[in-house]
Amino acid sequence: MTIKRDRLLASLTLIAGIGLLVALPFALRAGAEFFLPVTAALVIAIALVPLLEWFERRGVPSPAASLLCVLIFLAVMAFAILSIVIPAIDWVALVPERMPKVREALEPVLNLYKSLDRFMDRIFNQLPSATPQGGGRVVRLETPNSMFDLLTQSAPHVLIQLFFSLLVIYFFLAGWTGMRKQTITGRSSFEGALTTARVIQQVVDATSTYIGTITLINVTLGALTASVLWWLGMDSPLMWGGIVAVLNYIPYLGPIAAALLLGFGGLMTFSDPWTAVLPPAIFIGFHLVEANAVTPLIVGKRVKINPLLILISLSFWAWVWGTTGALLAIPLLIIIKTIFSSAGTPDIAGFLFEQGTLTHAGEEDEEERD
Repeated sequence: MTIKRDRLLASLTLIAGIGLLVALPFALRAGAEFFLPVTAALVIAIALVPLLEWFERRGVPSPAASLLCVLIFLAVMAFAILSIVIPAIDWVALVPERMPKVREALEPVLNLYKSLDRFMDRIFNQLPSATPQGGGRVVRLETPNSMFDLLTQSAPHVLIQLFFSLLVIYFFLAGWTGMRKQTITGRSSFEGALTTARVIQQVVDATSTYIGTITLINVTLGALTASVLWWLGMDSPLMWGGIVAVLNYIPYLGPIAAALLLGFGGLMTFSDPWTAVLPPAIFIGFHLVEANAVTPLIVGKRVKINPLLILISLSFWAWVWGTTGALLAIPLLIIIKTIFSSAGTPDIAGFLFEQGTLTHAGEEDEEERD
């Protein structure tokens, strides 16, 4: 009876775990308006903990230190918005005006595409058509709203979420010292208290180290790109440097998007297509040096992550929360990985098939029958 009960408990645990894993992504996606700002705020707050402790070591009370951290974060964010978003609105407004210049620069490519398209049409016209005449579907295209309308409609919602996130960051930091002390002293055993303290410290160190280091690398990459673009005479070099710095937080996909945007911006700025290729080409050169030499040398010594886990985390969080989820993918992966590596990774297979009596249950049942 004991063996059967253990097998039943193991099976129920497995079913509940699978159900939770299957339902969790859909719950996070459906409740993005709540979970996204809370998660982003917690990640930012964890990254700000070393700055909070730096203020506290110099005698600043926790509430005042927390407020200083929030104000510094707000100042950085305001600078990023002023240097990226506002010039980007002007660039979007110039797209219809400069599209003829882009078409002129891309004329050889467009001619090649038209020739290929005509060749494919001749091939398909020679094939027997299985589609009945007059049965085509009518597709109606809606004109997208202007950037101003989009910002006007989304601004109140964004401001509410931003205010809520700032409150979460402030209260998390204000109660950090007391919360950590209570969590550690609330353990029933000394060993449990040490484990809790170690896990908390390692999560903070790994997250803040990664975010701080990668931010410094991305800002440097963006500054170098902006300097070269200014030297080339490209409009709004600070905006392009900011775009490069932000998109470089997203592994693999971010640099590709930055190169494509720089290519389009180059076509809008320069008449010569070879000159227009210089901005993305120079950025790609900088990125190759950064990704293959600088980042592994600096970040690789502190945080080691399997590239497969990075791709899985990136695709998962991008599917759940879009671009913001992609930006949070690596910090969340680091937090989860650090917790598991510090507290111990659960051995599901061992629990189910070794310690969970599933491996030996059949053998013991046969022995009982014998």
